[in-house]
Amino acid sequence: MYRHLTSQDEIDREYNPRLIVTDVDRVVAGWTERSAATRQACPNRLRRSFGPTLAEYLHVFPAESPNAPIHVFVHGGYWRAFNADDFSFIADSGRGRGVATVVVNYDLCPRVRIPEITRQVRGALAWVWHNAAEFGGDRGNIVVSGHSAGGHLVGRLLATNWVRDYGLPADLIKGALPISGLFDLEPLRWSWLQPTIQLTGDDILNESPIRRPPPVPIPVLAAVGGLESAEFRRQSRDYADALRVEESPAEALEVAGRNHFTILDDLADADGPLWRELEKMLKGSA
Repeated sequence: MYRHLTSQDEIDREYNPRLIVTDVDRVVAGWTERSAATRQACPNRLRRSFGPTLAEYLHVFPAESPNAPIHVFVHGGYWRAFNADDFSFIADSGRGRGVATVVVNYDLCPRVRIPEITRQVRGALAWVWHNAAEFGGDRGNIVVSGHSAGGHLVGRLLATNWVRDYGLPADLIKGALPISGLFDLEPLRWSWLQPTIQLTGDDILNESPIRRPPPVPIPVLAAVGGLESAEFRRQSRDYADALRVEESPAEALEVAGRNHFTILDDLADADGPLWRELEKMLKGSA
């Protein structure tokens, strides 16, 4: 069916993290609690619409100083779960570090399909560039990150021709940190997800980041938890390899002791290894 995987059960075992992590509900509940606390601690937070539908909104957590670098985060949930409210806690690392954080929301499958989600997330990033001055951000210093399906969407952002399609700078994105991303969608067509995400052959060709490299070189760090499945780890390695072939400075990083869910702690914590890597990207483009 896909590479060495010969049954749906084998594919599901590799691509459904809930099958190998025992305390997922506790971790997710913690995200919700932490996010509520983050929003309460940020009275200057903004909620803005960036598109015509109700799902097209984002949360902005401004920095304390003007002209701040901007971190844009895209949440996961296999394109069918969660919303931006569940991931406000990602802004904790930027608070006090002079970084504005934007957490993007988008509509979910099966209400929409993945190509429409890609369009929405691209629209969100265009909104950030056009409106950065409203929240004291530096639109010339934007770094993007995303988790799981959000890692896939980061890959689709990187593949965007910003000049041709949006009239924006080719190097709008100064660096990217896809976390536990999905860069080849083919195996998901044979998985438990297919009735919900409804992948077609064209989707696999057009929406798989590994098949759609960036039109300009962009620094990329494809991170994944050391406790994740062999396929998740391989996908990040293969994506980084493919980007290097296209002359983008890309590396893969396995974070020891982290699974598909706990790895986000290393982005939300200002002392975490993923935040430190993202901050290097922000400072490198300052």
